[in-house]
Amino acid sequence: MQPRGLGDLVQKAVYLGVGLAAYAGEKAAKNMAELRTEAQKLADELVKRGEMTTDEARRFVEDTLKQAQQQPPQGKSSTQNSPEPRQIEIIDAEDDESPSVDPADQLRQQVQNLQEELRRLKRE
Repeated sequence: MQPRGLGDLVQKAVYLGVGLAAYAGEKAAKNMAELRTEAQKLADELVKRGEMTTDEARRFVEDTLKQAQQQPPQGKSSTQNSPEPRQIEIIDAEDDESPSVDPADQLRQQVQNLQEELRRLKRE
């Protein structure tokens, strides 16, 4: 009965990881749309003032979006490629003393932890 329980746990971990990845993708798409809107508003205002041409405004919006897409996600550590599995720490919401941490970064970290745990379980 124990192997089935472990299989269920792994299956749930995979489903959780997929769900979190989908959520993170939707959140990123929403953030990119908001960035495009804000950059376009700024560019329109600069064109209206005569400080920028329409071609410069178009390039500004495109460059801003490219730069945002090329920036690596914050919060990743340089030990990501470590062969050692990461320790998984379960923290209650009440124990969390860092409210300034971005929830999306927390979800990414949880997905990474679950992926590492799944890899470790596959090796065993």
